[in-house]
Amino acid sequence: MKPLVNVIQKQSGAAFTLKKGDILTVIDPMGEQVSDMVLFNAEDYNEKISSGKSLDFEECMLLTKGHYLWSNRSQKMMHILEDTNGRNDFLLAPCSPETFQIMYNHKGDHPSCLGNLHQHLKPYGIGIDDIPTAFNLFMNVQFDTKGNLSVHPPTSKAGDYVRLEAQMDLLVALTACSAEDSNGGTFKPIHYYIETEPHHIKHKLQ
Repeated sequence: MKPLVNVIQKQSGAAFTLKKGDILTVIDPMGEQVSDMVLFNAEDYNEKISSGKSLDFEECMLLTKGHYLWSNRSQKMMHILEDTNGRNDFLLAPCSPETFQIMYNHKGDHPSCLGNLHQHLKPYGIGIDDIPTAFNLFMNVQFDTKGNLSVHPPTSKAGDYVRLEAQMDLLVALTACSAEDSNGGTFKPIHYYIETEPHHIKHKLQ
């Protein structure tokens, strides 16, 4: 049976749980759209995805197929099985209201990834200050030899995807990013689906 494809509308988000061994596929259906992803241990939300640990243990700044995403307790959380685009970011924090005030000189309300992550994680008891730096799928951050950073439009094409296998029971939150520069000036949806390991299904039927 083909998995159900879930749609995250532009400038919005979603949260859901995975069991160890489940496979999450995140799709950029129209191209050039970033998705921020954060992870928490489903049994203890104090354990969460860590940019620093992941970059350290993988000895790489550009995580893609074959790499793991690690927790703040030095445990593997996700294994990247496939990545058809191959360019993701793990340096920049989720865009926030302050992002648009400081970097865009925007006045008034503006949707943000931090706001969307918090909205969907709040029912699980996770506060805004508990949200870590996200793994930014499809995000194209460039850096020069002096360490200067610049955000460019994603290189992802319509239908590009990342498949990740859960290494523990997880709470996951995803967004369709709300920052203009990160998405080439436009906002589009993100799709995702979950493949559940057969032994999970068997266990539920017993």
